[in-house]
Amino acid sequence: MALVLLPGLQNLIEDISEEKKLPTQVVEAALREALLKGYERYRRTLYLGISEDPFEEDYFSNFDVALDLDEEGYRVLASKIIVEEVESEDHQIALAEVQQVAEDAQIGDTVVLDVTPEKDDFGRMAASTTKQVLAQKLRDQQRRMIQEEFADLEDPVLTARVIRFERQSVIMGVSSGLGRPEVEAELPRRDQLPNDNYRANATFKVFLKEVSEVARRGPQLFVSRANAGLVVYLFENEVPEIQEGSVRIVAVAREANPPSRAVGPRTKVAVDSVEREVDPVGACIGARGSRIQQVVNELRGEKIDVIRWSPDPGQYLANSLSPARVEMVRLVDPVGQHAHVLVPPDQLSLAIGREGQNVRLAARLTGWKIDIKNAADYDQASEDARAAELIALREEDERQQAEAEARLAVEQAARAEEDARLRELYPLPEDEEGYEGDAEVEEAESDYESEEPAAQSEALTADTTDSAAAEPDDEAAVELR
Repeated sequence: MALVLLPGLQNLIEDISEEKKLPTQVVEAALREALLKGYERYRRTLYLGISEDPFEEDYFSNFDVALDLDEEGYRVLASKIIVEEVESEDHQIALAEVQQVAEDAQIGDTVVLDVTPEKDDFGRMAASTTKQVLAQKLRDQQRRMIQEEFADLEDPVLTARVIRFERQSVIMGVSSGLGRPEVEAELPRRDQLPNDNYRANATFKVFLKEVSEVARRGPQLFVSRANAGLVVYLFENEVPEIQEGSVRIVAVAREANPPSRAVGPRTKVAVDSVEREVDPVGACIGARGSRIQQVVNELRGEKIDVIRWSPDPGQYLANSLSPARVEMVRLVDPVGQHAHVLVPPDQLSLAIGREGQNVRLAARLTGWKIDIKNAADYDQASEDARAAELIALREEDERQQAEAEARLAVEQAARAEEDARLRELYPLPEDEEGYEGDAEVEEAESDYESEEPAAQSEALTADTTDSAAAEPDDEAAVELR
């Protein structure tokens, strides 16, 4: 068969390589695969309306496409095995036919033949399939390169530029390093800050939240402005003591998107000093608040409380409720991490915060359940009695859970023992030495999968959707200790 000409093939590959930021070898491989899929479609269309499609799923596995960049065209090649009597013309060739060209040919050898159809015979449907497959393969290659480029970044915070808007998401251009081309990343609505102004070409610091490995439409990078890791990064870059290691960030609790518009974004950061002479809170705030102001400006005015971490839970809880003044902290249930915090009447609303934001962030920061109590009205005896009831309920729940786990372990052990006994009495075929039934099972499973690909695809899509819906949002508290 003659070469099928594709005028401008070399320029086409170079243009796609430049546009998609892909190596030319990758574009050539995608084009070969797309042309091969187009050839498959051409062969299958020959049977439309005449008879049932006779080709199995891997029928064309011995076919390939060769590109000729010099003459600007391509050929379809088929690898065929030399046999005495041909049963499949697409996979085999008669020995007598080959010996007319090569006398030393033998049965079992493989020859490569040109089976390129005429360009006019290729058909519109096959050409459409080639275009669709090529576009899909190029997208897959882009996703793969993005995943490899961003998956192992040491610095998860990137500078992003607003490109466009899609529904409630912002599509941003990010780069993994100096001189690297920009790729698109998605900033979902839940990861945006309410005070940000996402206008075209505006730049922001973003936290690389996810490098998706699932084929989806659009960007495969997902970034966030609401992630607590962004706060950690900003402090690390503004505070030299953190970079040197004399000050460390122990925990961060952030509420970047409060449940009510009446409450602004707020973050609590717990810091500690490795060296006794260094004040961790003062180091993070800086002279006249210069260091923390840089962080606040980057977060568009978000309120940030820097508090000192303490190994003493009572002191740590008191610090976490800053700026409220605390009179006493009572650890009513240290095991269950439940505390009563007593504050003066004039500090009660400040300790709770607007719509409970201050105490909510303090609880996330420390990991304790905090009850704010009015020191003037606090009845210790009745509160202790109520706390004792709660402790008893918690201990009873823990006891029942432990008993249930123990019963389950005993049942599993008894079931395993019974299975082993029955298997010893009645051995299964795969227990026999030299058993070769796995290949038959795999072949049966493969046949079943090929019979109902659409149903399995729908089930897989449903499972993926349900799993994604069940995933919780990012934790507002990040424990770094």
